[in-house]
Amino acid sequence: MSQAATPSLLPLELRGVTFRHRDQTLLQPLDLRLERDGKTMIMGPNGAGKSLLMRICHGLLQPTAGSVRWAGAGATPETVRRRQAMVFQRPVMLRRSALANVRYALSVQGVAGSECRRRADEAIEHFGLQAIAQRPARVLSGGEQQRLALARAWALRPEILFMDEPTSALDPAAIRAVEEAVRTFHADGVRIVMNTHDLGQARRLADEVIFLVNGRLVERAPVDDFFERPRTREAAAFVQGELVW
Repeated sequence: MSQAATPSLLPLELRGVTFRHRDQTLLQPLDLRLERDGKTMIMGPNGAGKSLLMRICHGLLQPTAGSVRWAGAGATPETVRRRQAMVFQRPVMLRRSALANVRYALSVQGVAGSECRRRADEAIEHFGLQAIAQRPARVLSGGEQQRLALARAWALRPEILFMDEPTSALDPAAIRAVEEAVRTFHADGVRIVMNTHDLGQARRLADEVIFLVNGRLVERAPVDDFFERPRTREAAAFVQGELVW
């Protein structure tokens, strides 16, 4: 599923991005550039703006001020729509089988006929979901639904995958399965941007950490530097499990 032969959407550039709701500023003016490669973890305490930032990057929300620009040579409006995907904390499952959920996502992207069936079957097999492929998606366990959401995203051949706390409330076995899926995506050349509260998970998966507090980008660092040599008081407190904000 490598994207190497296709002109990239990336880098993604955010300049002066701000988000206000009613009278509250939820995201302070923020500059951010996401390059082609790597696994980025967005971290911070509750209410820091992590999910909000991710939704703005993905295009689900428009900033109140500032700009969001896909700056790569392949960034046409059509490719931007087709070559990014997002997996949510609580996956949205349609009232149909697990396999049909994957096929529907492909059909929305214009993949039809035998190619749609082939890619859906391939995704189901790739994520080990053959035994539940014909079961109604909405009766699956939380871990099974999350694996299905990842299979559905993988079938779309994204260049960049946004993941909003995909392992929240899952049991340890399901968490391991999701983390292995993240590694699979990355091995296939997919750029990963993910929210997590789990410090251990960030250490296991991340190349870098973006740390937010109260809608401010407080620190951005390689993962080892963030955990071993945090530059800010807020990041040091977060790593130690303290709440000082």
